[in-house]
Amino acid sequence: MTWTEFNYLAPPAVGLWWLSAAAVMRGRRRLAEAALLAGLAVFTVFVAAFWRDLGRPPMRTMGETRLWYSLFLSGAGYLAYRRWPYPWLLAFSALLASVFAIINLLKPEIHSQALMPALQSVYFIPHVTVYMLAYALLGVAAMAGLVQLRRLKRGQADPELYAFLDNVVYVGFGFLMLGLLSGAAWAKEAWGHYWSWDPKETWALVTASAYLLYIHMRLKDIRPRLTLGLLSLALLLLMITWLGVSYLPSAQGSVHVYS
Repeated sequence: MTWTEFNYLAPPAVGLWWLSAAAVMRGRRRLAEAALLAGLAVFTVFVAAFWRDLGRPPMRTMGETRLWYSLFLSGAGYLAYRRWPYPWLLAFSALLASVFAIINLLKPEIHSQALMPALQSVYFIPHVTVYMLAYALLGVAAMAGLVQLRRLKRGQADPELYAFLDNVVYVGFGFLMLGLLSGAAWAKEAWGHYWSWDPKETWALVTASAYLLYIHMRLKDIRPRLTLGLLSLALLLLMITWLGVSYLPSAQGSVHVYS
């Protein structure tokens, strides 16, 4: 299966995710879950077949990483919703997953089979996978933080939502650190040193530090509103690390720029 088939499989997946979001907000939980899983199944079939026919993991270009973000975000959203049945949680996961699928429809990229030597490493798949899982989970955490912040301003903070936030941030941060550490080990293997203050590396460290600060403030119960707001800032830093660094002048010579 080639990227051309994405134009035929992505719209049904997006439509199913939109249906899921609409259904869950109207209280139709079974329909919402079924639609989200159906969209996830369509997307999974494409990614698996694309991987097979491409002859390499589809994780090299920006468009390919967006595939995994949509996949992991919808899957993580569903699993989280099964444990914490907040309607906004499933709706947010479904809609954001569809946004990244639509971006890929509007901005198709050339996907060759070749991998540069540095990417032909045992670290390639786990490094990208843990980062995409982290991005998906921390995206959900940011939305949960905004919901809790709104409730806190009304004097109606939800203890159960705090429990959800803690779990998602801890797991997401764990994956983020695994990505950072595996990237350092990969850099040592590929270029002979663990860290070079490359723009991508620097922004990844800044992002991880922001989430570590959130965890510290949350554990110490320091200014709850500011703490929750920090999640939105941390997500912005994360998006810059993933999507924005490539557009910075200082990153034009970076070995981490997607191509």
